Amino acid sequence: MIILDKPYISDFLLNTLETNRIQVIHNDVIDELDSLRNLNLLSEQAAINQFNGSGNPLLYTNSENSISWIENNLQHTELPEKIRIFKNKVLFRDLLSDLFPGYFYQSVALDSVGSLDVKDFPFPFIIKPAVGFFSLGVYKVDSMDEWAGTVNAIKNEIELIHDLYPPEVLHTGEFIIEQCIDGDEFAIDCYFNKTGNPVVLNIMKHIFSSGKDVNDRVYITSKEIIEEYISPITAFLSEIGKRARLLNFPAHVEVRIAENGTIAAIEVNPLRFGGWCSTPDLAWHAFGINLYDFLFQQQEPDWNAILKGKEGLVYSNIVLNNSTGTEGKNIKSFDYDKLLSDFEKPLELRKTDYAKFPLFGFLFCETRKANMQELDKILMSDLKEYMG
Repeated sequence: MIILDKPYISDFLLNTLETNRIQVIHNDVIDELDSLRNLNLLSEQAAINQFNGSGNPLLYTNSENSISWIENNLQHTELPEKIRIFKNKVLFRDLLSDLFPGYFYQSVALDSVGSLDVKDFPFPFIIKPAVGFFSLGVYKVDSMDEWAGTVNAIKNEIELIHDLYPPEVLHTGEFIIEQCIDGDEFAIDCYFNKTGNPVVLNIMKHIFSSGKDVNDRVYITSKEIIEEYISPITAFLSEIGKRARLLNFPAHVEVRIAENGTIAAIEVNPLRFGGWCSTPDLAWHAFGINLYDFLFQQQEPDWNAILKGKEGLVYSNIVLNNSTGTEGKNIKSFDYDKLLSDFEKPLELRKTDYAKFPLFGFLFCETRKANMQELDKILMSDLKEYMG
């Protein structure tokens, strides 16, 4: 069963639900869809009755905005407890603390950030909302000299983002400070099946413009990335699943992998894949696989067959976050045609309301490994060249 919510539902997801007759909870969002769809609808009460008879129901949501509905209506399942463990980064660190002895992390209320004495903290460190989404409110602090400026930047950003999402998705009243984790960052779409085994559906490398960069600008996937990391990542997910007792549980997991192969968890985003329907659509564009089908049919990808013919190609999900320094409501236009002309093979452009949300949209591309400079360029860009 799936529950749909704002801010975005892709046509790919809606077409999948319509074609495969996956049960959809009939909430207010369904009545607000722009186009009529022949969805397999189930009333909220019928869904509640069905779920409350099962300790580990298989539920997917395209948006964490629906977490409040789950917490309010599915108290007799284990889902609310699992969501809290993963959405609150402090609780998640507690879950894995014995795996990483000596790892520094500390929670702090927003009101106390300005008066916090961090001189003895291990630099560099990351500060971010304990309950967060995307890279909103995330900062890297390399030295004591940067702390005062970071505090001011946090306060300024909170004024802009605090009401963008429900508190279950983004809660800016509490922050976590934690030491930086070494290694390359990866995002994984996966699910834990009915027996608790993890099934990896895609692995994406999160590339950055610099060591200071914490933005969600570019994620890439490829045959080479999948083949190199699927075995160690599956083993690591198995450890998380055992500790949290996960069954029938989709997730979007972020980790860092050091040069020696050590994997450290950053966070687990419960009951969904990538936000704004982004990474499931990337998997479709890249490999022709439907993550929703794999989840609801409890299937595992045949990677040997899927990856045939994908040598030398990179597929990217480009998050066009507003890095112009100008609030979206003050931007007259954004030149999407110029943006598309900067890529050799755009696959899909998804525009968003940049006056309401701090991003211009998402772009999916196929790039030859010999032409990675096009991804380097957009990674380094502040997007001002497209702003009208």
